Amino acid sequence: MRALKVLPSGRPGRGRLYVNRPDGLAVAWYDRQSNRVSVLSDALREEVLTALRPFLTGTWTVGPPPVPTAAELRGLLLPPDLDLAPNRPGETLLGESAYGAQGGRARHRVRPELQARLRAGAETELLEAAGWRVLHDVPLPGLGLLDHLLIGPPGVLAVRTVAGRRQRAHVGDLSLTVGRAEPRPDPDWIRRAADRAARVLRTPVRAALVVADASRVEVDPSLRDVLVLQPPTAAAALRGGVAALKPPDVEALFTLARARPTWD
Repeated sequence: MRALKVLPSGRPGRGRLYVNRPDGLAVAWYDRQSNRVSVLSDALREEVLTALRPFLTGTWTVGPPPVPTAAELRGLLLPPDLDLAPNRPGETLLGESAYGAQGGRARHRVRPELQARLRAGAETELLEAAGWRVLHDVPLPGLGLLDHLLIGPPGVLAVRTVAGRRQRAHVGDLSLTVGRAEPRPDPDWIRRAADRAARVLRTPVRAALVVADASRVEVDPSLRDVLVLQPPTAAAALRGGVAALKPPDVEALFTLARARPTWD
């Protein structure tokens, strides 16, 4: 057998590392929270440990996995090119920032957007320790990319990130304005994105805007159906929500949402 490949699921330094055969089928995984290596076939034990050796930390254990749920089985069988879980925050903007933007946008205009998504992504990843699962750059045909999808005990959130550019931001029912720039339809867009995600996942999805690096954020009192958050307090605001989903429900929704064909 050719060398096994280690691929991440979730954010760097968090979540699981999957050990895959060259054909993409997972044969083991390393759960970094429990520090346990689960091997599907004992015959591959040494090969798996060799592949994972650079990533193992502290005192770890190895053995057969617990009986997997149906959601976990679907995740194991998902080909890497159809898996959204490894996406980094601002994945599509990273190349534009380094090599030039599409559509004639200058790199200096892309970088504030990328920085805002990285800030928001760092906030959302703080929730993983509290049982949340996070996806970045989720494709919504006809709408574009959803910056972040959060699935946790309080429910599911569709999140759009806005670069505050160290200016005052005003969020109304239908538009958002940063400084003296033209109003943008971000509140209306994220409503439609949340509705789309709710139909696809067949569960309620709340719309949220994260305004990063603004000097001040003003929200119209009439805006009640869109949650407006700011780093560095966004994670704390979400962590205290009333639990509506049990851990198996969170995992099942995450497994469904991470598969690219789900959104086609």
